[in-house]
Amino acid sequence: MSEEVFKNKKIRKLLEKYAEIWALGYASSLLSWDLDTYMPRGAVEERGKAKATLNLLRQKLYLSTEFKELFKEAEKEEGLNDYEKGVIRVVKRTLEYFEKIPPELIKEEAITVSKARVVWERAKEKSDFSMFKPHLEKIVDIQRRKAEYLLKDKEGTLYDALLDLYEEGLTHKDVDRVFGEIKEPLTKLFRKILDSDMYPRSHPLEEEKYDIEAMRHLNILVLEYFGYDFNRGRLDESAHPFTIEMGIDDVRITTWYHGKDFRRSLGAVAHEFGHALYEMQIDKRLAGTPIATGVSMGVHESQSRFWENIVWRSREFVETFIRDMRALLPFLRNYSSEDVYKYFAMVRPEYIRVEADEVHYPLHIILRYEIEKDMLEEKLSIDELPQVWNEKMQSYIGITPRKDSEGVLQDVHWSIGAIGYFPTYALGSILSAQFLRKYEEDCGPISEAIRERRFDKISEWQKEKIHRWGSTYPPKELVKKATGEDINPRYFLEYLEKKYLKGG
Repeated sequence: MSEEVFKNKKIRKLLEKYAEIWALGYASSLLSWDLDTYMPRGAVEERGKAKATLNLLRQKLYLSTEFKELFKEAEKEEGLNDYEKGVIRVVKRTLEYFEKIPPELIKEEAITVSKARVVWERAKEKSDFSMFKPHLEKIVDIQRRKAEYLLKDKEGTLYDALLDLYEEGLTHKDVDRVFGEIKEPLTKLFRKILDSDMYPRSHPLEEEKYDIEAMRHLNILVLEYFGYDFNRGRLDESAHPFTIEMGIDDVRITTWYHGKDFRRSLGAVAHEFGHALYEMQIDKRLAGTPIATGVSMGVHESQSRFWENIVWRSREFVETFIRDMRALLPFLRNYSSEDVYKYFAMVRPEYIRVEADEVHYPLHIILRYEIEKDMLEEKLSIDELPQVWNEKMQSYIGITPRKDSEGVLQDVHWSIGAIGYFPTYALGSILSAQFLRKYEEDCGPISEAIRERRFDKISEWQKEKIHRWGSTYPPKELVKKATGEDINPRYFLEYLEKKYLKGG
């Protein structure tokens, strides 16, 4: 905590007490990282109890008489600067959450999702939704009850209450408007691309096998060029790639290795780097405070999508790194840089969301949004999920999943209770294009920075406009400060058309 930033004495007293809450969050994040990397599978039940206890301790500290009194005193203060106002806003949101959600429900949720996560993994392996169904029913029931508590003294729907947990201030009406503006144009766009000869629907590089150790070296090399600080983070392997921050100086990422189709591993690294960079570039003077983290999942996803789709999945990246890639993956000597670019930028219908190209990807999210909203509001029964999922896949993407693991069981989110999370992925794609427009307006074509390996130029712009603020401003306000306007889906559609229909 910096007195240079937090000048108000009552704010500083509040933050001194908050340091205890921050430490519990740090420990909980470390347990979560271990859960998905090195924890023995047999430890899942104990781990669930440990995390539940930490969550309850955090809640007790937030709701302690001392902390609430410190907050009330700080909230009364006038003349606060933007950082201090941010602290009040974020703490108030969390306090309201803990005051509204009973401790018993928090504990019930932690234990339920710990068990459900393991069952989901087994159900996915066996492609059997019936195994997971009773656990999903419990999770949806818990999320409904949680939403009902959160709506106390507030307007909105059950889904709005959960959506706000991941994207502050966002409502289903906002999502309906934005998705309504892209749904039909995206469907027309991908059909035009598929009808053209510009991008292949399959590529021989998908079957090329790679040496996993060489792939690790390539991943590390690209991360170093991008600017990932290995003194403050590490790269590990997990079943599904993720980023997790314990604090500003401990931000870890993972990727996966399948032995072939190397873009899956490298693309995941580029994606997770975007998440990690956001956390690492937050102003260090905010460390250990409630605003020392990314402001929302949508803004966070915009940063990962920026580095994955705009930087890594570009012709300039491939042309610049082709020699490095060939040195570590010799089979690439049989392919031109244009071959490799077309491999990175393939457009085709996919069953699996995380394997979808950037054109189809938002349609995968719209499908999930519509289903989980109806599921939560009891317009759709759990029994109907596999059938409705498959029908929407056929309608939106043009393919029907052949088994549950390709359809309703493919994502981990519902097993961990993350209903309301999915829309933030598509918002991230949309915002990434809006940030690109503003970057190029300020700094010139991004293609030049990529070609010259001036990734620091890109990250410095992101730091100045987005990262350094952490959660100081609400997401909608941050977007407007950074780009001069509210979220605008038009830039995303224009970006895709330029890239995939005009060759740029």
